[in-house]
Amino acid sequence: MPDVMKVPTLLAALAALPGCGFHLEGRTHLPDALQTTYVQATDQQSDFVQNLRKALLTSGARPPPDKERASAVVYVIKDEIVRRTLSISALNQPNEYEVTYHVRFSVSAGDKELLAPQDISADRSYSFNESLLLAKEHEEAILREAMAHDLANIVMRQLSSL
Repeated sequence: MPDVMKVPTLLAALAALPGCGFHLEGRTHLPDALQTTYVQATDQQSDFVQNLRKALLTSGARPPPDKERASAVVYVIKDEIVRRTLSISALNQPNEYEVTYHVRFSVSAGDKELLAPQDISADRSYSFNESLLLAKEHEEAILREAMAHDLANIVMRQLSSL
């Protein structure tokens, strides 16, 4: 195809992207009322809270430094990770674990409740070998971070629907 023909074809393809619902990953359109959303949590450094703040910033929100200046507040009521043994070996050693990340949150704007308390969770399982302890601890940390990211994206989708 001659170079002259490639340019119009490329421009037509780029023009069609927004019409097909294409959006950059992680970017969620937030209503104007949520542009200055504050995240209220007991643990401000948890993986979930950090991922939620990052998602808000990516979406163009400008989280204020304190709750009083916010147009809306996301209250993180519960942010916990639970690990349980799924299977054990004949030597009574764990073979497999399941990690569950559970979050309970609500959203309000002023004295108006926009979202009643919601429970969301994600779980992952992984095999365990005591001789690979450091690697398995690292694998669990990666799984926790991925689950926190997924849960923050769920919250962002719910916020965008308000």
